[in-house]
Amino acid sequence: MSKAREPVIGIIGGSGLYQMDGLKDVTWKKVSSPFGEPSDELCLGTLDGTRVVFLPRHGRGHRLLPSDINFRANIDALKRCGVTDLLSLSAVGGLREELPPGTFVVVDQFIDRTFAREKSFFGSGLVAHVSMANPVCSRLGDAVMSACESLKVSAHRGGTYLAIEGPHFSSLAESRLYRTWGCDVIGMTNMPEAKLAREAELCYATVAMVTDFDCWHPEHDAVSMDQIVSVLLRNVDKAKGLVRHMVPMLGSHEGPCRQGCHRALDHALVTAPDARDPALVEKLSTVAGRVLYS
Repeated sequence: MSKAREPVIGIIGGSGLYQMDGLKDVTWKKVSSPFGEPSDELCLGTLDGTRVVFLPRHGRGHRLLPSDINFRANIDALKRCGVTDLLSLSAVGGLREELPPGTFVVVDQFIDRTFAREKSFFGSGLVAHVSMANPVCSRLGDAVMSACESLKVSAHRGGTYLAIEGPHFSSLAESRLYRTWGCDVIGMTNMPEAKLAREAELCYATVAMVTDFDCWHPEHDAVSMDQIVSVLLRNVDKAKGLVRHMVPMLGSHEGPCRQGCHRALDHALVTAPDARDPALVEKLSTVAGRVLYS
């Protein structure tokens, strides 16, 4: 039987969210990772008795381009802080008329079109293949929707997030193409974040906050940063309220993840134990220690 873990709620998002009302015992902690430097120090605190760990994805002051984020170090550092449930808050463009700016989308699928990022903790000397068929934890998705309903935040359950490399926004031709693929929102940061969270056996969910209609909409101006920032600022209080409402809900969870996120590596390792690279095994001691040392 799976052993229950004490819920520790991780939040990845923009600056300002760690200034939530009710967050106590706040400390910033530098966490070392064998995969390099995380985006920033991690903000640790408690909310209604539940431990919370916040990481500003782009660093405080938004210093990092999407391609420069060390996603592996971020996820490894969060797990080293005991995180079990990870909520990702991300600004996105909307690719559907029914998802206007200001809408929160609880995505359930991803298409990864990034190409310049390290996408796995595993590699030569220790090979693993993890399923991404259902990349979002349904329990976390339920909690997000419940919180949005309680706060009367416009939210949509389900959708496909297209991750592009960036930092440029899409051309009109690209935007139109992505709509034909059935994508619902477009962003630059949730891949390989979601893949690495799955490899680290974390429950993961994305709240994609629509800031614009990308450039496909005939009555919508081309995407500009002033427009995006304007919507983002209006969404900050909503995002804070969402986190404030969700953390106690997730903190009260008992028992293992019903979707099995915490056992994602059960059948993933394919390299024979006597053929594994000891140095890589050591690097993976936190991310995959459950299966490496059992």
